[in-house]
Amino acid sequence: MNSLLVKVFHLTTFAVLLGSFIYNQIQIKDEHGRGVLSYNGFGGKFKYLTFWYFCIQTLYFGITVLNDFCGSNVRPSEKGQKISSMQKFRDYFLATLVFPVGMFVVMTFWGIYAVDRELVYPRALDKIIPPWLNHIMHTTIVPFLLVEKYIVYHQYPPRKSGLMTLLGFALLYLVWILWIAYYANIWVYPILKVLQPHQRAVFIIVLLFLFISLYILGEAINKFLWGKERSVVHSRKMKNTQKVK
Repeated sequence: MNSLLVKVFHLTTFAVLLGSFIYNQIQIKDEHGRGVLSYNGFGGKFKYLTFWYFCIQTLYFGITVLNDFCGSNVRPSEKGQKISSMQKFRDYFLATLVFPVGMFVVMTFWGIYAVDRELVYPRALDKIIPPWLNHIMHTTIVPFLLVEKYIVYHQYPPRKSGLMTLLGFALLYLVWILWIAYYANIWVYPILKVLQPHQRAVFIIVLLFLFISLYILGEAINKFLWGKERSVVHSRKMKNTQKVK
């Protein structure tokens, strides 16, 4: 893919996300005028997975811009070129968190919204969050990620390593929102409040399996788009194995 096109896409996407992120911090406050750290009580905006992912996605595209100018975009078929540490981190970050968590945010938000929006995005928020910002946080994630996967090759880590990172993140967030419910008596998502304990447990387990499925989906999309590059990596591993034997 043309390197100029990649740079333009990364710069444009980062500018959109960073501008939206700054607007979110400065302009979006609850009905009591509280901002980032105190928005709707204990934990502020850091209660919400959407906000966590907003930080993650903005950081990721910031890294892609830095990598475009200071790192590398080397594919396995390009022999003799060194892969920078920044590129390796970018690829691992996308595979383990940026893609699966982003798809999870979109699917769960709009899925629950379609059933009963009050369980995930009460109508009262329409007066606080403008529609365009809501779509930046919950909709444009998908096209941004799919274009990124299409125009840039990413080397996926071993599945075990990738899933451990993703599930570690998911469990960290789960512990965080359960602590908020226990300590501050605030259920971050109304749907968790209306469920019975056993229903809540089943719901959480299903979501963890969804995380795993989305990681595997990311792998599959990468294989579909970059099968030839992946075959180069595989053949090199086979040759190295034969040399060791």
